Amino acid sequence: MKAPILIKMLLILPIILLVDYVLMVFIGCATCLFGLGNDFYCGPYCITGKVILLVSAIAFGYLIFPDIKKIFKHHSSAKTV
Repeated sequence: MKAPILIKMLLILPIILLVDYVLMVFIGCATCLFGLGNDFYCGPYCITGKVILLVSAIAFGYLIFPDIKKIFKHHSSAKTV
């Protein structure tokens, strides 16, 4: 594994997941403060969490894609055996 991918997986990914967690905590606290009941937590809150996690996964994939592309890039000028 190349160093930039390893750094991104060990540093950036946990930071993204921590931000997602803190964001969901703030959303949960705000909705509790506004008095939304259990019906909200079983529906829109879960959907919001899934959307936030999906957006984070797409952003991380976009961040790591160039490094993966470099690893699997074929050199057309290479000699064949």
